[in-house]
Amino acid sequence: MTTRALPARAAIACAVGVWLALGLPAGNADARDLVIGLNQYPSTLHPSIDPMATKSYILATTRRPFTTHDADWTKVCLLCTTLPDLADGTAVRETRPDGSTGIAATFEIRPGARWGDGTPITTDDVLFTLRVGRHPRNGFANQQLYTKDIRTIRALDDRRFVVHWDRYFCDYQVIHDLQVLPAHLEGPVFDADPDDYRNASLYQTASTIPGLYFGPYRISRVEPGAFVVADRNPHWFGTRPAFDRLVFRVIENSAALEANLLSGDIDYIPGEVGLPLDQALALERRHGNRFRVVFTSGLFYEHIDVNLDHPVVSDLRVRRALIHAIDRATISERLFAGHQPVAHGTISPLDPVYEPEIRRYPYDPAAAAALLDQAGLARGADGLRRRPDGTPLVLTLATTGGNRSRELVAQVLQAHWRAVGLEVRIAPEPPRILFGQSLRERRFDSLAMYAWLTSPANVPRTTLHSTMIPSEANGYAGQNHPGLRDDRIDEALDRLEVTCEAAPRQALWSLVQRRYAELLPALPLFLRADAYVMPRWLAGVRPTGHQYSSALWIETWRVEE
Repeated sequence: MTTRALPARAAIACAVGVWLALGLPAGNADARDLVIGLNQYPSTLHPSIDPMATKSYILATTRRPFTTHDADWTKVCLLCTTLPDLADGTAVRETRPDGSTGIAATFEIRPGARWGDGTPITTDDVLFTLRVGRHPRNGFANQQLYTKDIRTIRALDDRRFVVHWDRYFCDYQVIHDLQVLPAHLEGPVFDADPDDYRNASLYQTASTIPGLYFGPYRISRVEPGAFVVADRNPHWFGTRPAFDRLVFRVIENSAALEANLLSGDIDYIPGEVGLPLDQALALERRHGNRFRVVFTSGLFYEHIDVNLDHPVVSDLRVRRALIHAIDRATISERLFAGHQPVAHGTISPLDPVYEPEIRRYPYDPAAAAALLDQAGLARGADGLRRRPDGTPLVLTLATTGGNRSRELVAQVLQAHWRAVGLEVRIAPEPPRILFGQSLRERRFDSLAMYAWLTSPANVPRTTLHSTMIPSEANGYAGQNHPGLRDDRIDEALDRLEVTCEAAPRQALWSLVQRRYAELLPALPLFLRADAYVMPRWLAGVRPTGHQYSSALWIETWRVEE
């Protein structure tokens, strides 16, 4: 599906008209409301379906994972009390009757934790979440966690439960993706029709029900495509947040997003889902006296997924030609002032598991042209490549519409590819369509440009393992959108989860990265830096530099003179 982004003035007028008509605040006039500008609207508010950065950001203020990585990249508990540990007996090795070995890890829900309607969060909710997660058509992004990694969960009482890991699991301490669901609300919905749960879930159909949330805030108003409002949660069990209300205004055109910030209609644009870097750099030069702009490098990977089922780009020679034809270094320098260095693989040098010795693809148009010739894509009289049967070849580059920087990069890529005879059409889509349908259901024609966020040393099973290819049969679970199938990568990923010693573990990490660079299921572009544009009165925001956003600690944000 191809759409055209509104011109900036039209987008601004449309957004302001909607907000005024609905009586929403136009900025932080009295420090009781914080108005946050976001560049995407989520396809769903369900915490485990359709991973999108903007959804994760909003839900970070209204929910808490059991475990996460903090801004220091340390594993911490949020909904649990302490991390289980083999050293203190809260985790133990267990040998089963069949001779297999696993780990039993005990977690405890924080005292006083309640859903937004006052109902206590209990192990019944945890067991219900496991039951939903195991249904084959639930559409959960990390279905592997429920169907394979966790053998079972056993409740000890209302607050304590034991996760029995299927094997001796290196990351036995963390359950980041076990996003607890309210059994008293979602249970009847799931039981009525488990096959249709992803569409019938209250997070999708009635997302303002207070009991769906348990963070410092709970969602109270939603206007699809425009805004989400979250009010302070009276049943929150942690530190009282400084702001009475959060308003997440969604402006998918980045020029309009900046204009609304400058006009005072929004207070803050977070780096996780905000302005492109080049735009933030220009804003800092012009308005640095009004705003504090914090640039954070992290585990952000801008890339182009390749649909490996496409008859042309499935040819490795074509994929290598595509990347050889791009002058990524010049793009990085001219558009991003070098703040977004060229990526050579899926893992950032900031990650402790990074492997530098992988295949690299320098800018080399002559090599690109030779590879295309070898693939049988000869140039016609018009200079453009044709398929081996002589028919014209046109590829499509899908990306997020309204992101000025990404659209500019797409145009530069288009020009570079045309120079070697490849016709590539740009197909911008609203993010909720791109992520909710085109990628999730693998509908994109040949190429799709977007970014991944990850956490330190996170095993990329959901994005690279062959069992994680979304399909109708598995309810579109998994995030292996290219459709990569490689036995060596699969085996290395399986072994990474159970190989805990440093040297052999790093050897497996190196194998995955080298193989990825050889096969090119995606074309690496840049290691993205994010820009947090905040008013000078906003304090307490700590960018994390990974996929778990700064908003998970929103109760520490405050107003300072």
